[in-house]
Amino acid sequence: MVGGGEGSFIGDVHRKAIAMDGLAKLVAGCFSIYYDDTVRTAKKLCVSDDRVYKDFKEMASKESAREDGIDFVSICTPNATHFPIAKEFLEADINVVCEKPLTVDESEAKELAALAKEKNLLFAVTYAYSGYAMVKHAREMVRRGDIGEVRVVMGEYAQDWLATRLEDTGNMQASWRTDPSQTGKSNCVGDIGSHIENTVSYITGLKLKSICASLDSFVPGRTLDDNAEILVRFDNGARGVFWASQVAVGHDNGLKIRIFGSKGSIEWEQENPNYLKVAYVGGPVQILSRGGGYMLPSAANVSRIPAGHPEGYYEAFANIYRNFATTLIKKKNGEDLSGADFPTVEDGLAGVRFIGKAVESSQKGSVWVDL
Repeated sequence: MVGGGEGSFIGDVHRKAIAMDGLAKLVAGCFSIYYDDTVRTAKKLCVSDDRVYKDFKEMASKESAREDGIDFVSICTPNATHFPIAKEFLEADINVVCEKPLTVDESEAKELAALAKEKNLLFAVTYAYSGYAMVKHAREMVRRGDIGEVRVVMGEYAQDWLATRLEDTGNMQASWRTDPSQTGKSNCVGDIGSHIENTVSYITGLKLKSICASLDSFVPGRTLDDNAEILVRFDNGARGVFWASQVAVGHDNGLKIRIFGSKGSIEWEQENPNYLKVAYVGGPVQILSRGGGYMLPSAANVSRIPAGHPEGYYEAFANIYRNFATTLIKKKNGEDLSGADFPTVEDGLAGVRFIGKAVESSQKGSVWVDL
């Protein structure tokens, strides 16, 4: 693992997710830009002294030279560092799992996608919400035509954690996320708007054709966006609206996706993730429960415990790692990899493109731009 040292929220999430199914274990790391932090973190995680590294370059070089070297690296660092770290490990012939957004620039994302393809390496991007069982159920429903042709998509992600200048209080995550040198050209769209784009894409299979965005920075003194409204058009003619906000007082982590088709609709909320609201023309609204006997195969495959026992963020994250690790094991055994179900480097590239085009549209006066 690179990153995920003391005080890291997402690094701890990755480690718990990796451990949940026992398919992989953490054996090496460079957990911080500060070596003392790396050493302390390594001791807590029982990582052998000879596999604790001062920087990611040393780690990639030495692990690739070992007979028992790592099979993949997990990158849990701020956005602007993803590209050089991922590139270093790909060039060392090591598979990659990387936090989102993939990079801060589309050209960098394209380079990583091309390098992974050239090296024939697996590359996952941890869009966590694609790991939820009911998101997978919704995806299968749309793909088999249950709600007909998709006409309208509404996606929102409402948070309130940056409604004040939290970055001035010593909060590490708020500090780097609002800093352009670490987070890139966008804060709100890059952090949570990208989750809307990916979750919608994963469920519907549709590609964005064009967008019209307005990115706002409401908190005084803040350089990057903390709110965004985005009109979207899809390749099949469908329309939609994405709203992402980190200043929506009273909302914790309100990701909600609503998909309206010619025959019915689907609605899923991340804060109530074990249920899916479904409606059909002329019929009653139905609430589907995770773990029910009617779950479709990809959803049933990742449903871990009986209905009524809540599954959440850790399980969804673990599902991404389980599917990635299972695919990697198949690859090592020379087996067929078709049907692999985890967010790929191409999904990461699409997300970076979406972020960049949203910023471009807003800077040009909220004009329509093509993707």
